[in-house]
Amino acid sequence: MRRDWTEDDEAVSPVIATVLLMAITVLLASAVYLLVDDAITTPDKGEPYAKMSVRALDNGYQVVRFTDLSQNLYTSGVSFTLTPPAGINATSITGYANDADVYGAVGEPVTFHDRDASFTVNRGDYFVINASDTGTDVGGWTIYVRSIGPSGGVTELAALPLPATE
Repeated sequence: MRRDWTEDDEAVSPVIATVLLMAITVLLASAVYLLVDDAITTPDKGEPYAKMSVRALDNGYQVVRFTDLSQNLYTSGVSFTLTPPAGINATSITGYANDADVYGAVGEPVTFHDRDASFTVNRGDYFVINASDTGTDVGGWTIYVRSIGPSGGVTELAALPLPATE
């Protein structure tokens, strides 16, 4: 008694094998993503804080410099306000660091200079104020620099009195 074996022992069709391999690949990729997801998301940095300095130059300009900054900020989220002292009939001057007539401009009343041209505000960047054009040459004015967060929250970075240039 002899048995003849036939070669008809295919376990799985090629289509089913391909579908199974793709399903296993998707499951493994999903598992890896879930493991790494926490490491990918950026942590909340908290509210930014800054140290700033101001000085009056002999040529009639005032320079307000970021001497320390806890995190880089987008220029579109940094605003400034020049406020006159009480008793002076003048209007406040406001704007953003990325305004076309402020960012890297020359000859404007207030300009912002981004030292590394990265469209972010970081340590060493500075505002230049033409004191005679803005009326801040008499002193007593205050510059307020604020950060507007992505959720709309406003953080005051600095409130500095501007020195007289006269």
